[in-house]
Amino acid sequence: MSNSEQDAAVAPRTPERPAAPPGASCHALRVRLAAGPPADGPAARFAALAAALPAATGSAAVLPGTARLWTERVPCRADAPAAERWRARELARPLPAHRDAPVRAVLLHYADGVTDLIVVARRAALDTAALYAFTAYLLGEATDVALTAATPPAAEPAEYAPGAQPDWGLGRPHGPQAPETRLLPLSADHPETDAGSWATALGVVLARYEGVGRPEFAALVADAGASAERIAPVPVAADGGRTLGTVDKELRTALAAGETRPGPTAAAGPGSAAVVGLVFADRDPAAGLPGAVLAEYRPFQLPPFPVTVTVTRDAAGERVLRCDHSPRTLSADIADQLLRHVCQVHRTLAEAPDTLVADVRPWDAEEADRLAAHRRTAPLPPFAPRRIDTAVAAVAAARPDAVAVCFEDTRLTYGELDRRADRLAHALRALGVAGKDRVGVCLERSAELIVALLAVLKAGATYVPMDPAHPEDRLAYTTSDAGLTTVLTDRADFPGGGTIRVLSPAELEERAPERCDGPPPSETGADDPAYVIYTSGSTGRPKGCVIPHVNVLSLMAATTDDFALGEDDTWTLFHSSAFDFSVWEIWGCLLTGGRLVVVPYWVSRSPEDFHRLLREERVSVLSQTPSAFAHLVEVERDGADPAPVRLVVFGGEGLDPRMLLPWFDRHPETECRVVNMYGITETTVHVTAQTVTRAEALTGSKSVGHALPGWWVRVADPEGRPLPAGVAGEIHVGGAGVAAHYLNKPELTEQRFLTDPRTGERLYRSGDKGRLLPDGRLEHLGRLDSQVKLRGFRIELDEIRSVLLDDPQVTAAAVVLNRADPEDAATAQLDAYVVMDGDDTASVRQRATRFLPEYMVPSTVTALDRMPLTTNGKLDTRRLPGPATAPRPATAPRPAAATTTAPQDAASGGDTFEEVLLDVWREVLGVPVGPDDNFFDLGGNSLLAMRVGAALRRRGGHTVAMRDLYLRPTIRQLAAHRAG
Repeated sequence: MSNSEQDAAVAPRTPERPAAPPGASCHALRVRLAAGPPADGPAARFAALAAALPAATGSAAVLPGTARLWTERVPCRADAPAAERWRARELARPLPAHRDAPVRAVLLHYADGVTDLIVVARRAALDTAALYAFTAYLLGEATDVALTAATPPAAEPAEYAPGAQPDWGLGRPHGPQAPETRLLPLSADHPETDAGSWATALGVVLARYEGVGRPEFAALVADAGASAERIAPVPVAADGGRTLGTVDKELRTALAAGETRPGPTAAAGPGSAAVVGLVFADRDPAAGLPGAVLAEYRPFQLPPFPVTVTVTRDAAGERVLRCDHSPRTLSADIADQLLRHVCQVHRTLAEAPDTLVADVRPWDAEEADRLAAHRRTAPLPPFAPRRIDTAVAAVAAARPDAVAVCFEDTRLTYGELDRRADRLAHALRALGVAGKDRVGVCLERSAELIVALLAVLKAGATYVPMDPAHPEDRLAYTTSDAGLTTVLTDRADFPGGGTIRVLSPAELEERAPERCDGPPPSETGADDPAYVIYTSGSTGRPKGCVIPHVNVLSLMAATTDDFALGEDDTWTLFHSSAFDFSVWEIWGCLLTGGRLVVVPYWVSRSPEDFHRLLREERVSVLSQTPSAFAHLVEVERDGADPAPVRLVVFGGEGLDPRMLLPWFDRHPETECRVVNMYGITETTVHVTAQTVTRAEALTGSKSVGHALPGWWVRVADPEGRPLPAGVAGEIHVGGAGVAAHYLNKPELTEQRFLTDPRTGERLYRSGDKGRLLPDGRLEHLGRLDSQVKLRGFRIELDEIRSVLLDDPQVTAAAVVLNRADPEDAATAQLDAYVVMDGDDTASVRQRATRFLPEYMVPSTVTALDRMPLTTNGKLDTRRLPGPATAPRPATAPRPAAATTTAPQDAASGGDTFEEVLLDVWREVLGVPVGPDDNFFDLGGNSLLAMRVGAALRRRGGHTVAMRDLYLRPTIRQLAAHRAG
């Protein structure tokens, strides 16, 4: 084998770009003749001119006889629909790529004596000016024709990329590929046009759409000093500090000097093609054709770019802005929007060239009003004027004997709930709790929890919920930061002491009066705080979010009628009171007179038990994170009877609606409404609502719907300027749900809670990425910062990193959220990377458990010599190695009894319980498993624990209660417990 052959054998193959269709490089001209075809032989003229042109195959000239003028007899009048179709067909018929002829002409003779001449040419052989000159010569209107030099034509446009989809296009990935055309007629007073000004306008619009200061698009440009046209990328320096006039001047200079860099070649591979292209064809179609009655110029037969913006004129000579695209690339609404915005920026450039790019508004006043705030207004009574506790008291007065709260064997009527809360409120006052004080509530889900929360509100105070499962350090910090002097808890080791009074609900009950006539008097109003919920903080410590009563009441006013919430509904309290989803569950139920079923903790961890509870209690309103709901769907897919719910509300994390298809099979949309709601703690649980149907599930829609009545949303760029539909940016939320502030954090409050300069209203910068759809619905696209959502919990990665860096062994740390399977939320886990003295990563993780809630403790800790950095000195997450598995304890000799005494089961083919567990854990965790390995140290989590239960259920006979798995997290321990 020769050296060259060897090189060819090992050289990587360059990916081939799809060849542009012939029509992408052809343009066409139609001329209506005033007096029929000229009598002096246009066919001979055509043959002579065509022979002087370069051949399409690259030979020096067209071979004789390969180019000819055709004549067609059209058997109908020129104004007949059939004639229009005939003309359209000829105008759109491209020149075959394998033929030498670079030009084709046809004379159409209609039955009424009218004649059209249609000339189709490759642009590389005849540019626009030459095509007009060629046609005029055929008509006998010119005697000298300056044609493009007779050299082999350029290749087909290398920029053609039919699959390209801009992020802002809102195209349908599986829509038709055939191009569509949208037109925007330019008004008579629109400024005069030229190629440079339109290129500037398009570049400025793309800068706003793509969030970059120097966007690049393609354009059909003329080489300086030559008549040939070519396609070349055009970079536009559209930085916000420049004026439109400056941008335009620089662009014109570059175009005139031919300084646009050459376009990518076919060898550049996929991805190097321009998505948006500009074609300037603004000339009177009949110019230079004095014998023509009318003329129609088509700058291309098929659009040369995925998104082709053309400045042209129609057959009547009126100026038109045109966008050609496929539905896969742009939606029709976005295509119309793009044309409007380019037109508006072009007008601004002509009329106010000193306008800074940052100040340019591509939209008119009407569209600006829509972008400033997509809102749905609605009155907010009957809840808004009151406090939460007085509204609940009104329900209790109307229905005192109706059951309000259920927990295991406990049943509390509204009257009992109200009276018990009144008594505890008096007890709190007797202990010195004054109006607007903050009271800590650290209780497991139970009936006592609901009574305690309501009692704090009746005392005029603010409740601060804490999860008993949180580590002592986090509880101590929350207690200190919130300035608590009283905490209600059953946790024996709650970090109290000093001036902090720690009581159990029973102890508070002992201090309560036997009877009381209503709650103690209070001056607390609807605008005063009802609760403070602490969320993960980027500074390394949680931050308290202060929510007034009126926000919760407004939430219920906005949703009650739409969701048909009422006294016939039964709700569940599934989530921790320290998670703001519980606000919706507790007060949503009690404010509308429903029955609240409090789900015991271990029942919430067992999909089978939870599903059984739904059926036994006839639950109608269910609130779930998508991750938890997925396991409920699995239970029904395994054969359980359908749950009786009529309304499912999703929140807490993003929803992939495709997971709902099995649910819709068993719960028709006419019987169970499914609603996906986007929300934030700082905006009172929910902001938007999207009813999810089978159609949304099949398309995988990311829509979270319109803003609730009284709320509003918009999407803004980093400078706070509204962004148009389709363009991603930061979600801003305003209206009735915006929190009061962050507790004790005035600087953070100032950064995140802003005043809208346009309306004077308060708004919250969410840090979430999203985009608006043309109909005002919102798509949620994740986070812009280091915050993540894991199984419904909102987590600041910087908080975990801060805890790791406090470890004396650790000198550098990073935390990332990974998924072993991108399509499976249950495989999501937090992985930490540290640079440390030594290699005892187990002790680093163990220390983190003292300061972080279980859901924030990294599943793995991997030691590195140094952190991989980008050229800008930032963490390069792409270069992080795969996470190390958690260190395992040395395996002790396996007792014979561990396998010999475990029960046998015929359904599992005689395998022991331990052997079945080993198989199931390996299947679920995807890693080697030993009998003494800790399930959670191997990457297990609550969702995977539920999956273990489902896998065992399918095998029949073998079961493991979720409580046992948490208390005995090794296979040997579980087997011993079962054997005992």
